Amino acid sequence: MLGILVCHTSSCRFNLVTDISLLTYVYFFRLSLQYHPDKNKSKGAQEKFSQINNAYEILSDEEKRKNYDMYGDEKGNPGFQGGHPGGQGGYTFTGGGPGQSHFNFKPGGDWQGMGGQGGSKSFSFSFGRGSGDSNPFGFGLDDLFGSFFGGGGGGSQFGGFGSSAKSQSGSKSSSKSLRAVNSQIYKKEIENAGMTWLLLSYMPSSMEIQYFESTIEEVASSLQGALKVGSINCEKEVSFCKELSIYPRRAPRLIVFSYKENEKGYLVEYRGNLAAKNLKAFCQEYLPRFSKRTDLNHLDQFSTTGKLPRVLLLSTKKDTPVIWRVLSGLYHKRITFIDAEVHDVSDPRVKTLGVDALPAIVGWLPNGEKRVLKTGISVKDLKSAVLDLSNILDSFEKVSKKESSGQAKEAQTDSDEGRVPLLSKSNIEALCGEKTPVCIIGAFSSSKAREKLESILSLVSQKSLSRQPNQGSSSSRDSISYALLDAAKQKSFLKAFDKTGYKSSNNLLIAYKPRRGKYSIFMGEMTIEEIENFISSVLSGDVPFREATRGKPVLEY
Repeated sequence: MLGILVCHTSSCRFNLVTDISLLTYVYFFRLSLQYHPDKNKSKGAQEKFSQINNAYEILSDEEKRKNYDMYGDEKGNPGFQGGHPGGQGGYTFTGGGPGQSHFNFKPGGDWQGMGGQGGSKSFSFSFGRGSGDSNPFGFGLDDLFGSFFGGGGGGSQFGGFGSSAKSQSGSKSSSKSLRAVNSQIYKKEIENAGMTWLLLSYMPSSMEIQYFESTIEEVASSLQGALKVGSINCEKEVSFCKELSIYPRRAPRLIVFSYKENEKGYLVEYRGNLAAKNLKAFCQEYLPRFSKRTDLNHLDQFSTTGKLPRVLLLSTKKDTPVIWRVLSGLYHKRITFIDAEVHDVSDPRVKTLGVDALPAIVGWLPNGEKRVLKTGISVKDLKSAVLDLSNILDSFEKVSKKESSGQAKEAQTDSDEGRVPLLSKSNIEALCGEKTPVCIIGAFSSSKAREKLESILSLVSQKSLSRQPNQGSSSSRDSISYALLDAAKQKSFLKAFDKTGYKSSNNLLIAYKPRRGKYSIFMGEMTIEEIENFISSVLSGDVPFREATRGKPVLEY
């Protein structure tokens, strides 16, 4: 803060030149704590509390302060003059002449709010400097000016808010209400945990951190369930603070660990004023954004198969709701999140999902099976909403894992018994998912062709084929999966491949590499010998593969 302190024998006046500073914030912070209606039940406390907030609002708003400087009224109404000085007690804040605001500090007295001429107000702050007066705020002018300018009262040598004048020189403050965070906790509970954290980086010898803690606790309380908070003592964790580049300078620093822009998370510093409303908005802006925004015209893509279960939130919100953003971080890499704006449940596209009330959550298992998880969601508060919806998502995730496990066992059983399974939405991930190096698919268009392919593939699948790429490491049966495909019913699957030349073919063999999205087609004579030669050539790399230019194969059933 840049200002001029003018003192006379009976009073001191501090003329402000720049915007409101942290020093001014301390005045009003202490006063608001003293006269807060929840803590002060005395008569008139409510009115004084309102006056304090009004004064702070004027000082912290550049336009209002300018109007008050010019006219003695924050609304800028000409004809209003600044408030008059108080009585013998207190230090008066009043509107000054054009172009300046000032504090008048006078010894003794109590805090007062007085009506000025033309309805303006002046405010007095008592710092207990009168004869025998007690200090209602716990600090005096020596504290504030001594610590701010580095002299007297045991203030910090770096400036800013240091130790109280009542404290012994060299005494230190520490963060007691916030959870202490060190490198171990950071790596275990913050990194890759999906939760947003607000961290206070401080030195015990720097500022009095209770002002920061109070604001942090207020923000944490309003964002319970979405935000965790902690403090890092950089005097103890020197290397850790330097590693994260959050070593405090003259004052504590506020750092947010965010997943807004990448999956690994990163640190971003808050540089705004120490107001809970502004800090909360900042933290809320940096909550995770892993949910993909979509619209009702693109819901068909979510009914396809995939590696992870998917959940869709339907709500009237124009942007992704905070609750959904929080959950998308907590379940990142476990569940895929989507959200869409909906205004009417009578929309046919909504009805097809089985939703009868908003907001609603619809889920899809990896095999494409749809389930309505919750409709008409009612939210009490952020914390309880995150907890309730987490329980729903946990149950859905368990069902998904159970279904995937059952499909894998079913596919393995078919293989062990020599049967070739029919490819479907429920087993494609187990048979031809990305964990499978090569998938041999026998496509048929008639029952007779199916019998022939199934007979041949059953025999071939039991044999150990030669010319494998990793000889001695595993058998071909570990490298290849076998499946049948009903070409008449699963036309969309074949669309991913160039069908030119085999549209009229009664049956064909597809060697598909799911990881690379490449394939090779065999349309020769369907005999055991020919098919064995084809598969051996696939394993040895002698067969050319092409890109599936039309995207990933999709099953309809």
